[in-house]
Amino acid sequence: MRLVVPRLGDLVQDVRSKNAGPFTVTMDIFCGADAVFERIRKELTNHDVARLFATEPHSLRRFELPDLRVVKFSMRRPQIQGSLADRDMHAAQFAELLREYSLPGCPVTPGKPPKSSG
Repeated sequence: MRLVVPRLGDLVQDVRSKNAGPFTVTMDIFCGADAVFERIRKELTNHDVARLFATEPHSLRRFELPDLRVVKFSMRRPQIQGSLADRDMHAAQFAELLREYSLPGCPVTPGKPPKSSG
């Protein structure tokens, strides 16, 4: 028997990330349902996201959009877009890190692992 820890991407409708100019990246978590939005809003903290992206919690901007059931984070890019050190020109890989993140307190259940998003 295999134990499965649900990932954020298994709980929500979609996770996207993109540039918000050459210095900022924004990540959108589309929850789909009101219950999922409330859960993500309460359980995914700025500290969790900051730790995931190796930044300080105060450097994140958080937006909660209940009418759209979206939780959004914006932060400074680790490198300026297009610079020699930039390995993700369009900031798309930030979404993958969030999608793979397991929320603290998520129950571990026996069963098959969820389908991969990629």
